[in-house]
Amino acid sequence: MGAKHWVQVNIKLKIWRQKNKDTAGHFEEYSLSGIEEHMSFLEMLDVLNERLFKEGKEPVAFDSDCREGICGQCGLVINGMAHGPIRSTTCQLHMRHIAEDPSFSDGDTITIEPWRATGFPVLKDLIVDRSALDRIVQAGGYISVNTGAAPEAHSVPVEKPKADRAFEAAACIGCGACVAACPNASAMLFTAAKITHLGLLPQGQPERYIRVINMLNQHDAEGFGGCTNIGECAAVCPKSVPIDVISQLNRDMGKARFKGVRVH
Repeated sequence: MGAKHWVQVNIKLKIWRQKNKDTAGHFEEYSLSGIEEHMSFLEMLDVLNERLFKEGKEPVAFDSDCREGICGQCGLVINGMAHGPIRSTTCQLHMRHIAEDPSFSDGDTITIEPWRATGFPVLKDLIVDRSALDRIVQAGGYISVNTGAAPEAHSVPVEKPKADRAFEAAACIGCGACVAACPNASAMLFTAAKITHLGLLPQGQPERYIRVINMLNQHDAEGFGGCTNIGECAAVCPKSVPIDVISQLNRDMGKARFKGVRVH
């Protein structure tokens, strides 16, 4: 058998550069040649930064951690799509996914931007501050339990359909793609996923209704927009969190108001 022939592509990059949240940003263009198809998208950016470093120029700042599609740190808007053309995290995007796109031609320009939302201020270039999502969780994404040894696994029975749906919602990694894709910059899918996975389990019942009020209030305080059921959030979610978790949030909110639950 002959040696494997790797396809190489030539690309132009149009990348957002911004010093910090208080300064105006702009696009800068770069050219790369001989990029192999098996490179991940982030490896391609590593190649660019290595070249810029050798030239004595400022490398492009971008965020990543696990590079395994788990942590959610690597979010970028690529050609107008959150995480790029495949439904996964940016770190799982490879250059072959872009090269195989029928609309792509050798030498085409790839536009790379950070998440754009009031709740995600730019720290530098492609890195944004996603701590607003942490504050939403801090507002109500917890349960009250006694400390000590873990209880016996079967001591609290959970119906299989509820357990499956809770697990589906809990798959959210907090990457923020839902916010980046939403025309309203709403974090409702993220918030609803946290509310749903806790609200379906017995352990989450004591705080269930105060939780939804506190988390929604924090969501709005962070500057995220409202949900108008466009569905772009669920379409780009790398963990396939379903859009109907927002229905669960709305039901819990309605019940909380009916019960007269108020923030103290």
